[in-house]
Amino acid sequence: MGRRSTKRPYGSEHVELDVDRATGGRRSETAADGEWTVQRVRGSDRAYRCPGCDQLVSAGTPHVVAWRTDGLFGEALDDRRHWHTSCWQARARRGPTRR
Repeated sequence: MGRRSTKRPYGSEHVELDVDRATGGRRSETAADGEWTVQRVRGSDRAYRCPGCDQLVSAGTPHVVAWRTDGLFGEALDDRRHWHTSCWQARARRGPTRR
């Protein structure tokens, strides 16, 4: 009889699935202003204008990218917006978002 493969750790404990990593950091959110797909970004190579505060999200700054999923044509990736994380979290206190 052959040896057991060391590539399969049969005796090891089960490793929990990292859902955030498996989904690429995307999640769905439902709020008073609609349904959104939200993704956390570690940073990017360019600056974006935050729709929450109308200030720049500097290049390399961790932030949130969000787009509506309840529109007429579903996910409109052209409508993605880059938000400061704090602005995204505070948008519910401010009321409907600007477009």
